[in-house]
Amino acid sequence: MTDPASPTGYLADIAAQPDALLRQADSPLPASLAGLDLSRYDRIVLTGMGSSLYSFVPAERALASAGLPVWRIDAGQLLDTPERVTPNTLLWATSQSGRSGELVALLERLAGSARPRTVLATTDDPASPLALAADVLIELHSGPEATVSTKSYINTLAAHRRVLAALRGGEDDASVTAGLRRAAGELHALLADPPLPTDVAKQALAAAQPRFAYVGTGADAATALTGALITKEASRVAAEGYVGGAFRHGPLELAGPGLTVLLFGTGDEHDMALPALARDLTAGGSTVVTVGPRAYPGTGHFATPPAGGSFERLVFGIAHVQQLTVALANAAGQVPGEFRFGRKITDTL
Repeated sequence: MTDPASPTGYLADIAAQPDALLRQADSPLPASLAGLDLSRYDRIVLTGMGSSLYSFVPAERALASAGLPVWRIDAGQLLDTPERVTPNTLLWATSQSGRSGELVALLERLAGSARPRTVLATTDDPASPLALAADVLIELHSGPEATVSTKSYINTLAAHRRVLAALRGGEDDASVTAGLRRAAGELHALLADPPLPTDVAKQALAAAQPRFAYVGTGADAATALTGALITKEASRVAAEGYVGGAFRHGPLELAGPGLTVLLFGTGDEHDMALPALARDLTAGGSTVVTVGPRAYPGTGHFATPPAGGSFERLVFGIAHVQQLTVALANAAGQVPGEFRFGRKITDTL
């Protein structure tokens, strides 16, 4: 177990991610999952807070591409407008602790006659309020974490991947878990000799007005949003995450010397947004780094497996961000991943 009081707890959690992913791959899915028919629901609502919500981006895209009525909404917004959850809703909620304040309050608000048809929960704690309220429980098997979400985020991506395959059909769990094991092996090799991006961190923090923006397209938007969150948590450096072209609508004025931008995508020239954004940002003097299998022209590169699918790209992408947060904290004389004001479980509203 990682000691939350240890200054190396965050580093230990990062290193433990491959083993956590193997635990998820080795765990059976509940038999009750097979009884869910997505066509029976008038809507599918995906909810959580922070990285738990962002981890739903690939699932949201997959369900929407199948023509299903799906919404990804944070639990705080649902608590404000619980009418979004109908009696014929599949409410899929994710929380590592199962005790997030907004989520617990939402479940209490939806008790009784307001309860959705089915509550599907992904959490690490089978004794948590979320787990106890669930009709179908998927355990993360990520284990305790010191502070910043590391193992739990990757295992949540993996659990969501397995649930989608089970609900949509066309891919059996054995093939999915085999892919998870391959990804765990590749991740272990990366973390055994992590490429700490010290030069990027020092250059960024040496600017008069250092600024960070993470921009992702497609499923990689999950990494951009989560990456910005953990950068703030783990290194106390302000960073914001954006989906696709959203960065051009106002935040583009941050461009120029002192702005460091990470672009999360395929590196493919057919991408509609990121190649042009990379070109415009570098022309204006910003530092731009591609996180993906191929670099967009004119950018630096944090490489992900070229032969891997989207899951491997997401896993390697967030691992690179984790290494950047360590480098940023070190460059600023901070303890990576140490919380000063927050707590691991945010159980207050």
